[in-house]
Amino acid sequence: MDGSNTDKHYKAKVLTEVLPYIKMYRGKTVVIKFGGNAMENDEIRRMFASDIVLMRYVGINPVIIHGGGPQITEYMKKLSMEPTFVDGHRVTDSETMELAKMVLVGKVNKEIVSLINRHGPLSMGLSGDDGNLIVARKKLGGDGADLGWVGEVERINAEIILELLSHELVPVIASVGTDSEGNSYNINADTVAGEMAVALDADKIIYMTNVKGIISEQGELLSKLDLAGCRMMMGAGAITSGMIPKVASCVRALEGGVDRAYIIDGTAEHALLLEIFTREGVGTMIVRSMDGLLEGE
Repeated sequence: MDGSNTDKHYKAKVLTEVLPYIKMYRGKTVVIKFGGNAMENDEIRRMFASDIVLMRYVGINPVIIHGGGPQITEYMKKLSMEPTFVDGHRVTDSETMELAKMVLVGKVNKEIVSLINRHGPLSMGLSGDDGNLIVARKKLGGDGADLGWVGEVERINAEIILELLSHELVPVIASVGTDSEGNSYNINADTVAGEMAVALDADKIIYMTNVKGIISEQGELLSKLDLAGCRMMMGAGAITSGMIPKVASCVRALEGGVDRAYIIDGTAEHALLLEIFTREGVGTMIVRSMDGLLEGE
């Protein structure tokens, strides 16, 4: 009996601790970039979907952006297509672009939507070229290298997403864009997430990936960082590889008016809920200035 009562008291304590966060974020928009190994693990994907549903039911407006680089590479190899990268960008010829759309829109997007909709008709999948949601322009590599159908965001038509949110639907968006002539472009999902957060005037942006967060030169996780610290680390070359577009997009989002940015380990159980509803969190929180932090944050 004592053990049962202790367990009940613990559960009640957890519920009362999350209440202030529910009140704080009710009605707020949170952009979530879902990627890395977190996307490839079936159990983590199911957990992610249930976390999204809980967020929606307590009144938060989640907007999900996803890529699918590992999945595209996997299918390319199955078809004996050799992936080529320049400056970290996948060189995307017409055949690769067609395959990328099939994987991103036809497979990855639908799988995420399906997992969420197991809990009810809560989610709708979109590609960035649906309704010109993401208007793109061609992106060149270093020294003007031609990357093929690789794009960067020119404009986000946020009205489409705002309409879905007004109907309490969770948008799940594949990182594909289109230009004025109807050409499709493969766009880095981290970049899309940052631009989407700015366009929606989001309260938070969260990058769920397969690393713990931003690591210091001493190998320690930085739980908090401000814009000045981000710029300094990027300028010193301390941010490398796949973290570069994530941190750059966090900087872009904060400069564009987003209140908080997070890079978290999406492979941790219920990482999303831990980041939103607890003080401890599971990654790096980035703010404009440390002076703006409340006590205990």
